[in-house]
Amino acid sequence: MGKLVVTEFISLDGVIEDPGGAEGFERGGWAFQFDRGPEGDRFKLDELMASDAQLLGRRTYDGFAKAWPSIEDDQGFAARMNAMPKFVVSTTLEHGDWNNTTVLGGDLVSEVEQVKERFEGDILVAGSAQLVQSLLAVDLVDELRLMVFPVVLGAGKRLFADAAGAATFALADVRQAGACAILTLRRGD
Repeated sequence: MGKLVVTEFISLDGVIEDPGGAEGFERGGWAFQFDRGPEGDRFKLDELMASDAQLLGRRTYDGFAKAWPSIEDDQGFAARMNAMPKFVVSTTLEHGDWNNTTVLGGDLVSEVEQVKERFEGDILVAGSAQLVQSLLAVDLVDELRLMVFPVVLGAGKRLFADAAGAATFALADVRQAGACAILTLRRGD
């Protein structure tokens, strides 16, 4: 059974909204103010290469599907993004145009459990704030990988919703990546 891994760029105050600046959030682009160093780049590449599939919310999927097909790089990151199976959770999207996309429009729990049954390795969930909050609420997240940037934004979508239920995670790993810290947390009992 696959492991559902949420991977996020996150501010010190828990904001995950628009780290790259493409979404029009007034405080967007905050992740590019800091050097994550070769360690951070290697972490993101290794994470993607070790994964079997991606699970995305509609907005993140739309942004990725617009950008990644036209990107080329020497590392193989773009080729992997474009080739790997992608599952987009949406009640409005009928089909995905990006290579290897399947739309999941039914019951979130049963659809995600079926995806987890299909794969042995990691299933990455990047961005997708609303989806991640829903997955956390129904206890489907196995691991959080948070690249913490040393900035307080004071506003924006946060990883955990204000009304989120209590959840316990165990710290599995901490490492430095340039100006950032990478925290790996696994779901506790």
